[in-house]
Amino acid sequence: MLQIDHHGAVQVLTLNRPQARNAIDHGLYMAIADALTSATNDDTVNAVVVTGAGSTFCAGQDLQEMAAMASGGVSFAGGHGFPRMMDILESFPKPLLAAVNGAAAGIGLTMLLHFDIVFVGQSARLRVPFSELGVPPEAASSALLPERVGWQKAAELLFTSSWMSAEEAVQYRLALRLFADDVLQEETLKMALHIASFSGSATRTTKELLLAARADVSTAARKREDAAFSALFRSRRGLDEV
Repeated sequence: MLQIDHHGAVQVLTLNRPQARNAIDHGLYMAIADALTSATNDDTVNAVVVTGAGSTFCAGQDLQEMAAMASGGVSFAGGHGFPRMMDILESFPKPLLAAVNGAAAGIGLTMLLHFDIVFVGQSARLRVPFSELGVPPEAASSALLPERVGWQKAAELLFTSSWMSAEEAVQYRLALRLFADDVLQEETLKMALHIASFSGSATRTTKELLLAARADVSTAARKREDAAFSALFRSRRGLDEV
Protein backbone atom coordinates (compact mmCIF):
# COMPACT_ATOMS: atom_id res chain seq x y z
CA MET A 1 0.00 0.00 0.00
CA LEU A 2 2.84 2.41 0.86
CA GLN A 3 6.35 1.50 -0.17
CA ILE A 4 9.10 3.11 1.90
CA ASP A 5 12.68 3.28 0.60
CA HIS A 6 15.77 5.07 1.87
CA HIS A 7 18.47 6.69 -0.25
CA GLY A 8 20.99 8.11 2.18
CA ALA A 9 19.26 10.92 4.08
CA VAL A 10 16.27 10.87 1.70
CA GLN A 11 13.17 8.81 2.39
CA VAL A 12 11.02 7.94 -0.64
CA LEU A 13 7.33 7.16 -0.14
CA THR A 14 5.62 5.44 -3.07
CA LEU A 15 1.83 5.26 -3.16
CA ASN A 16 1.25 1.65 -4.19
CA ARG A 17 -2.40 0.76 -4.83
CA PRO A 18 -2.15 -0.05 -8.55
CA GLN A 19 -5.57 -1.72 -8.60
CA ALA A 20 -7.10 1.63 -7.59
CA ARG A 21 -4.70 3.89 -9.52
CA ASN A 22 -3.16 4.86 -6.17
CA ALA A 23 -6.42 6.34 -4.88
CA ILE A 24 -6.08 6.98 -1.17
CA ASP A 25 -8.29 5.18 1.33
CA HIS A 26 -8.29 5.23 5.13
CA GLY A 27 -5.46 2.70 5.36
CA LEU A 28 -3.21 4.60 2.97
CA TYR A 29 -3.93 7.93 4.66
CA MET A 30 -2.87 6.36 7.95
CA ALA A 31 0.25 4.82 6.40
CA ILE A 32 1.32 8.17 4.93
CA ALA A 33 0.69 9.92 8.25
CA ASP A 34 2.70 7.27 10.11
CA ALA A 35 5.58 7.49 7.64
CA LEU A 36 5.76 11.30 7.79
CA THR A 37 5.54 11.24 11.58
CA SER A 38 8.38 8.73 11.68
CA ALA A 39 10.44 10.85 9.27
CA THR A 40 9.83 13.91 11.46
CA ASN A 41 11.37 12.14 14.43
CA ASP A 42 14.20 10.43 12.53
CA ASP A 43 17.38 12.51 12.59
CA THR A 44 18.81 10.43 9.73
CA VAL A 45 16.08 11.69 7.37
CA ASN A 46 16.67 15.18 5.98
CA ALA A 47 14.17 15.16 3.08
CA VAL A 48 11.20 13.14 1.84
CA VAL A 49 10.03 12.39 -1.70
CA VAL A 50 6.50 11.19 -2.54
CA THR A 51 5.61 9.53 -5.83
CA GLY A 52 3.20 6.97 -7.27
CA ALA A 53 3.73 3.41 -8.43
CA GLY A 54 3.09 2.66 -12.09
CA SER A 55 1.67 5.23 -14.49
CA THR A 56 -0.51 7.18 -12.03
CA PHE A 57 0.56 9.49 -9.23
CA CYS A 58 -2.76 9.48 -7.36
CA ALA A 59 -6.35 9.21 -8.62
CA GLY A 60 -7.67 11.04 -5.57
CA GLN A 61 -9.73 9.81 -2.65
CA ASP A 62 -11.14 6.29 -2.83
CA LEU A 63 -14.63 7.11 -4.11
CA GLN A 64 -16.19 3.82 -3.01
CA GLU A 65 -15.04 4.46 0.53
CA MET A 66 -16.26 8.07 0.36
CA ALA A 67 -19.71 6.94 -0.83
CA ALA A 68 -19.92 4.39 1.98
CA MET A 69 -18.99 7.08 4.52
CA ALA A 70 -21.54 9.52 3.10
CA SER A 71 -24.33 6.94 3.40
CA GLY A 72 -23.29 5.98 6.91
CA GLY A 73 -22.38 2.48 5.78
CA VAL A 74 -18.85 2.60 7.16
CA SER A 75 -17.07 4.37 10.00
CA PHE A 76 -13.58 4.27 11.47
CA ALA A 77 -12.62 3.95 15.12
CA GLY A 78 -10.75 7.10 16.08
CA GLY A 79 -11.85 8.89 12.91
CA HIS A 80 -10.84 8.77 9.27
CA GLY A 81 -7.19 8.98 8.25
CA PHE A 82 -7.63 12.03 5.97
CA PRO A 83 -7.44 14.71 8.71
CA ARG A 84 -4.56 12.87 10.38
CA MET A 85 -2.55 12.87 7.15
CA MET A 86 -3.43 16.51 6.52
CA ASP A 87 -2.33 17.54 10.02
CA ILE A 88 1.17 16.13 9.53
CA LEU A 89 1.37 17.21 5.88
CA GLU A 90 0.42 20.77 6.77
CA SER A 91 3.10 20.96 9.48
CA PHE A 92 5.78 18.58 8.17
CA PRO A 93 9.04 20.26 9.29
CA LYS A 94 11.44 18.88 6.67
CA PRO A 95 11.81 19.46 2.91
CA LEU A 96 9.05 17.58 1.07
CA LEU A 97 9.26 16.89 -2.65
CA ALA A 98 6.88 15.24 -5.12
CA ALA A 99 7.56 13.39 -8.37
CA VAL A 100 4.21 13.50 -10.16
CA ASN A 101 4.03 10.69 -12.68
CA GLY A 102 0.78 10.53 -14.65
CA ALA A 103 -2.64 11.61 -13.37
CA ALA A 104 -3.00 13.55 -10.12
CA ALA A 105 -6.65 14.17 -9.27
CA GLY A 106 -8.42 15.42 -6.16
CA ILE A 107 -6.16 14.90 -3.17
CA GLY A 108 -3.51 13.89 -5.70
CA LEU A 109 -3.41 17.55 -6.68
CA THR A 110 -4.44 19.32 -3.48
CA MET A 111 -1.77 17.59 -1.40
CA LEU A 112 0.83 19.13 -3.72
CA LEU A 113 -0.07 22.57 -2.36
CA HIS A 114 1.63 21.47 0.88
CA PHE A 115 4.84 20.27 -0.79
CA ASP A 116 7.94 22.41 -1.03
CA ILE A 117 9.09 21.33 -4.50
CA VAL A 118 7.02 19.55 -7.15
CA PHE A 119 8.43 18.03 -10.32
CA VAL A 120 6.08 16.65 -13.00
CA GLY A 121 6.64 14.11 -15.73
CA GLN A 122 5.63 14.82 -19.32
CA SER A 123 2.58 12.54 -18.93
CA ALA A 124 1.33 14.28 -15.78
CA ARG A 125 -2.25 15.60 -15.81
CA LEU A 126 -3.84 17.34 -12.85
CA ARG A 127 -7.37 18.26 -11.87
CA VAL A 128 -9.69 18.91 -8.93
CA PRO A 129 -13.02 17.15 -9.74
CA PHE A 130 -14.98 18.58 -6.83
CA SER A 131 -17.69 20.31 -8.89
CA GLU A 132 -18.18 17.18 -10.96
CA LEU A 133 -18.51 15.10 -7.79
CA GLY A 134 -20.74 17.63 -6.04
CA VAL A 135 -18.41 18.14 -3.08
CA PRO A 136 -16.53 21.16 -1.68
CA PRO A 137 -12.75 21.68 -1.98
CA GLU A 138 -10.39 19.96 0.45
CA ALA A 139 -6.94 20.20 2.01
CA ALA A 140 -7.05 24.03 2.22
CA SER A 141 -7.19 24.22 -1.58
CA SER A 142 -9.93 26.85 -1.41
CA ALA A 143 -7.24 29.22 -0.11
CA LEU A 144 -3.93 27.77 -1.29
CA LEU A 145 -4.92 27.09 -4.91
CA PRO A 146 -5.85 30.69 -5.79
CA GLU A 147 -2.79 31.85 -3.87
CA ARG A 148 -0.64 29.64 -6.08
CA VAL A 149 -2.22 29.89 -9.55
CA GLY A 150 -4.24 33.11 -9.29
CA TRP A 151 -7.95 33.60 -8.63
CA GLN A 152 -9.21 33.15 -12.20
CA LYS A 153 -7.25 29.96 -12.93
CA ALA A 154 -8.25 28.51 -9.56
CA ALA A 155 -11.88 29.36 -10.28
CA GLU A 156 -11.66 27.67 -13.67
CA LEU A 157 -10.12 24.52 -12.18
CA LEU A 158 -12.54 24.35 -9.25
CA PHE A 159 -15.71 25.24 -11.18
CA THR A 160 -15.11 23.16 -14.32
CA SER A 161 -13.18 20.12 -13.02
CA SER A 162 -11.01 20.46 -16.12
CA TRP A 163 -7.61 18.83 -16.61
CA MET A 164 -4.35 20.76 -16.44
CA SER A 165 -1.40 19.56 -18.50
CA ALA A 166 2.13 19.13 -17.19
CA GLU A 167 3.16 22.23 -19.10
CA GLU A 168 0.33 24.24 -17.54
CA ALA A 169 1.26 22.96 -14.08
CA VAL A 170 4.68 24.58 -14.49
CA GLN A 171 3.23 27.69 -16.15
CA TYR A 172 0.80 28.25 -13.27
CA ARG A 173 3.35 27.40 -10.56
CA LEU A 174 1.84 24.15 -9.33
CA ALA A 175 5.12 22.52 -10.31
CA LEU A 176 8.65 23.83 -10.49
CA ARG A 177 10.00 21.79 -13.41
CA LEU A 178 8.92 19.32 -16.07
CA PHE A 179 10.98 16.27 -17.01
CA ALA A 180 10.66 13.37 -19.41
CA ASP A 181 8.85 10.53 -17.69
CA ASP A 182 11.87 8.23 -17.79
CA VAL A 183 14.08 10.64 -15.80
CA LEU A 184 11.48 12.16 -13.45
CA GLN A 185 12.29 9.92 -10.49
CA GLU A 186 16.02 10.32 -11.01
CA GLU A 187 15.84 14.12 -11.20
CA THR A 188 13.59 14.40 -8.15
CA LEU A 189 15.85 12.15 -6.11
CA LYS A 190 18.88 14.13 -7.28
CA MET A 191 17.33 17.34 -5.98
CA ALA A 192 16.31 15.69 -2.70
CA LEU A 193 19.80 14.29 -2.15
CA HIS A 194 21.31 17.72 -2.80
CA ILE A 195 18.98 19.30 -0.23
CA ALA A 196 19.58 16.48 2.24
CA SER A 197 23.35 16.96 2.00
CA PHE A 198 23.07 20.20 3.96
CA SER A 199 22.55 20.61 7.68
CA GLY A 200 19.25 19.02 8.69
CA SER A 201 18.77 21.55 11.49
CA ALA A 202 19.26 24.48 9.10
CA THR A 203 16.76 23.23 6.51
CA ARG A 204 14.31 22.33 9.28
CA THR A 205 14.49 25.86 10.69
CA THR A 206 13.94 27.30 7.22
CA LYS A 207 10.95 25.01 6.63
CA GLU A 208 9.40 25.93 9.96
CA LEU A 209 9.71 29.64 9.13
CA LEU A 210 8.12 29.08 5.71
CA LEU A 211 5.24 27.17 7.29
CA ALA A 212 4.67 29.82 9.94
CA ALA A 213 4.04 32.43 7.24
CA ARG A 214 0.93 30.64 5.97
CA ALA A 215 -0.15 28.41 8.87
CA ASP A 216 -3.19 30.47 9.85
CA VAL A 217 -4.43 30.68 6.25
CA SER A 218 -4.18 26.94 5.69
CA THR A 219 -5.67 25.94 9.04
CA ALA A 220 -8.62 28.32 8.70
CA ALA A 221 -9.36 27.11 5.16
CA ARG A 222 -9.34 23.47 6.26
CA LYS A 223 -11.80 24.24 9.06
CA ARG A 224 -14.20 25.90 6.63
CA GLU A 225 -13.89 23.04 4.14
CA ASP A 226 -14.37 20.38 6.82
CA ALA A 227 -17.54 22.13 7.99
CA ALA A 228 -18.84 22.20 4.41
CA PHE A 229 -18.11 18.47 3.99
CA SER A 230 -19.85 17.66 7.27
CA ALA A 231 -22.94 19.62 6.26
CA LEU A 232 -23.01 17.87 2.88
CA PHE A 233 -22.71 14.42 4.42
CA ARG A 234 -25.45 15.18 6.95
CA SER A 235 -27.79 16.38 4.21
CA ARG A 236 -27.13 13.29 2.06
CA ARG A 237 -27.80 10.96 4.95
CA GLY A 238 -31.01 12.83 5.68
CA LEU A 239 -32.12 12.42 2.08
CA ASP A 240 -31.31 8.71 2.17
CA GLU A 241 -33.41 8.26 5.28
CA VAL A 242 -36.50 10.00 3.87
